[in-house]
Amino acid sequence: MKQLFLMMITVLLISGCSSRCDEQQAFSLQGAWMLQQVCTPEGHITHYMPNDQTRLRIYQGDSAMFECKLIQTEQALVVEPQNKSSVTLFDKGSDEYLYMEGDDQRPITVVNDSVITIQQIGRIFTWQRADSIGEEWGEEIRAIIDRHMEYERPFDAPHSYVLSAKEREQANVIHLLEYATIGCLIVLLSIAHIAQVNRKAKKRLQQQLQQIQEIHEELPQPVKQAIENIESAYFSSDEYYTLQHRITSGQRLKEEEWYEIETQLKKIYPGFSSQLRNLHVMSELEYQTCLLIKLRIAPTDIATILSRDTSTISTVRSRLYKKVFDKKGGAREWDEFIMSIGA
Repeated sequence: MKQLFLMMITVLLISGCSSRCDEQQAFSLQGAWMLQQVCTPEGHITHYMPNDQTRLRIYQGDSAMFECKLIQTEQALVVEPQNKSSVTLFDKGSDEYLYMEGDDQRPITVVNDSVITIQQIGRIFTWQRADSIGEEWGEEIRAIIDRHMEYERPFDAPHSYVLSAKEREQANVIHLLEYATIGCLIVLLSIAHIAQVNRKAKKRLQQQLQQIQEIHEELPQPVKQAIENIESAYFSSDEYYTLQHRITSGQRLKEEEWYEIETQLKKIYPGFSSQLRNLHVMSELEYQTCLLIKLRIAPTDIATILSRDTSTISTVRSRLYKKVFDKKGGAREWDEFIMSIGA
């Protein structure tokens, strides 16, 4: 008879709430909820803190509830299984619900998304969402309560189960090691790839240097003599003396004057610019320094015209030698190399 009465109430509540449920999204008890406080009919309030022995409920949809006592410490969570029961939630409207736990009806109020109150035997239980516990330990706590309720008898002494944070930390360490290993492999593969690219670049550079040397050595004597004559004619010309005077007097060269210098050098040394640019990707400072070296301008005058210290120009030349030849060398050695190319 009691079951029939409950079924009639259920049918009436469902039919009365169906229209309202279509208008708004139904509240769900899904997830973990921790007991925050209990208020008695006399107005006495007992508060519960997360690190005290309090109660935790984990709802699996609106169909099952897992309850336990919970002690939360820095090292571990201690779980004492209490109850597992079926639940049903009926919407009465205005955030008021009828909550059935087994055959027991209890009014429930949704205060907000994170807080609910459930009335039971005149007392009001306030529950607060505990998403962090639910996400990290929810599945394990449900499994513990399931096993306990299946194998333990109701009158047995309470059992406590420790969820050690060390195990979770060990798992996290393992994951970190896995990620670190993958990261190291990626880095090693990248280094190997870069090393291979560098080896190919060095090999190509050595071939270019050898080709430059072979071109210079294989020039017929009449060609070499012709180049020397062109050099002699240019470096004794009024045009060169005018340029040299501008440089030694510290006058900055304009963009079109740099273009004229490059054009003139191409007439005297047809392969100079292309050979130079193929050796190394140069900055404007490095390239202009090499042009002035080829024009037989002294390092001190190069520093003046480029608005740099003499030590800076010396460093630029030494650095270029190291980049091109992959070995330590002085500024003078780079100058000698620059003077030898361009045929």
